[in-house]
Amino acid sequence: MEISCIPFSRVPQLSKTDVAYSGNDTALRPFFRYEVSLEAFAQVIEDKKKDPDHRAVLASALRTQYADLVQIPAVTAQLERLAQPHTFTVATAHQPCLFTGPLYYIYKAFSTIHLAGKLCEAYPDYHFVPVFVSGAEDHDFDEINKARLFNKTIEWQNEEGGAVGGMSTATLSPALSELQAILGTSDAAQEAFALIEKAYTSHSGYGAATIHLLHALLGRYGLVVVDSHVAELKRLFIPIMEKELLEQPSQALVQAAHDRLEAAGFSGQAFPREINLFYLRTGLRERIVLEDNLYKVLNTSFVFTRDEILAELRAHPEHFSPNVVMRPLYQETVLPNLAYIGGGGEIAYWLERMDQFAHFGVNFPMLIRRNSLWWIDEAGAKRMQKLGLSPEDLFEDTESLIKRYVAANTDQEISLAREKEQIQGAFAQILSKATALDPTLEKTVLGEQAKQLNALDVLEAKLLRAEKQRQDTSVQQIRSLKDKYFPGNGLQERHDNFLPLYIRHGQGFFELLRRELDPLKPGFVVVQEGA
Repeated sequence: MEISCIPFSRVPQLSKTDVAYSGNDTALRPFFRYEVSLEAFAQVIEDKKKDPDHRAVLASALRTQYADLVQIPAVTAQLERLAQPHTFTVATAHQPCLFTGPLYYIYKAFSTIHLAGKLCEAYPDYHFVPVFVSGAEDHDFDEINKARLFNKTIEWQNEEGGAVGGMSTATLSPALSELQAILGTSDAAQEAFALIEKAYTSHSGYGAATIHLLHALLGRYGLVVVDSHVAELKRLFIPIMEKELLEQPSQALVQAAHDRLEAAGFSGQAFPREINLFYLRTGLRERIVLEDNLYKVLNTSFVFTRDEILAELRAHPEHFSPNVVMRPLYQETVLPNLAYIGGGGEIAYWLERMDQFAHFGVNFPMLIRRNSLWWIDEAGAKRMQKLGLSPEDLFEDTESLIKRYVAANTDQEISLAREKEQIQGAFAQILSKATALDPTLEKTVLGEQAKQLNALDVLEAKLLRAEKQRQDTSVQQIRSLKDKYFPGNGLQERHDNFLPLYIRHGQGFFELLRRELDPLKPGFVVVQEGA
């Protein structure tokens, strides 16, 4: 295998903010606290020590969560360490996607695992646990109900409402049957399916099933999965939720940061509400709003006075759920966390949170862009080599790439750029003569010039089309490569599920990810089989 790395700045599918943050753009410096480096963790550790210590509560909640799962020594050891004051976490988070969803779900986990191992080596007086926060409270079912593999899409059909983690796994039977049929009958495929089937059939709730699956897949690497929807952990967040309910500070703080980010030339992410909390019950997840001094739950009959909602919060904190604006605060409150590892979009909305964190007295973590990876199988690598294309070429838009390829591989002159220059030169002379006689002729001359240039554009397109037809075999091969690895000109990691690679390479796939996905070395990792 050949492994290379392409700078994020040369990946057009990434956002401006994503590239800027990864490239240490100084315009973003006011929006985060720590520079990304191994050395900077010394300061993060000292700063995090000043936050309240909730390790005992966290460890207790996790021991309960893991009680019914197969005991994996690497995880058992991590749970014991989490109760100790010298232990810190590095975390990532994601909604509980069907069968883990797109590849980047797995990449996030291994970026976190790699960083934790690196920190253990660099700071031997401490221990660092990789944590994956499973966002079971999320309500966007359309974001988590699909898995794409082998050019097929499996979709989970479910009519339940509320938080996705509370949905019943009973409705997953058709999706599991479809997965089994798609995977095939090889020993590796059947082993993978058995692991997944056990995770989803051993639990009645989808959130618990997802934790089981991640534990079975990645527990051997010491990854600890945290269920955010736990009353014991929510109780730690009561003081902040009280302030949000009574004072509503987040909206102004986040909106101001949002506006400053846009003024600096970047796209803002968050749209904060007056109250950034949801109310949760079985099958229900709705926003809390303040109207006429009453706290109302939208689309329900739930209405609370000030005293009533505070009483409800203190008695049942699990009935309250932070939205995207409050979720980072919740995570950093319950975890002894030093760094958050996320994708470009996630980093962008974290950049709007620093003032909010300061207001609530919670340390703002180091933000680290997760690794991205593109896996090219042997057939694809050979095809690219035969066409004379590099991996970086394939990131280009399909039609632009084909146009450039055809022009570079023809012995005919199909560009009319020189002729266009000649016409522009001739019309410049004509314009000078015409306006000297009558200034009102300018519009007429420029109109004629535009007609001539447009005619050449049409002719040039016809020449290109003719040459494309002559090179049709190569053109179709390029389209095939783009459709395979960049569906819709998007990234493989945002589309394909991990299972095809896992079935083909087994644990070797995971071992490569653990070795190569180092989030302190930003860039797009490219793996070429057979090279």
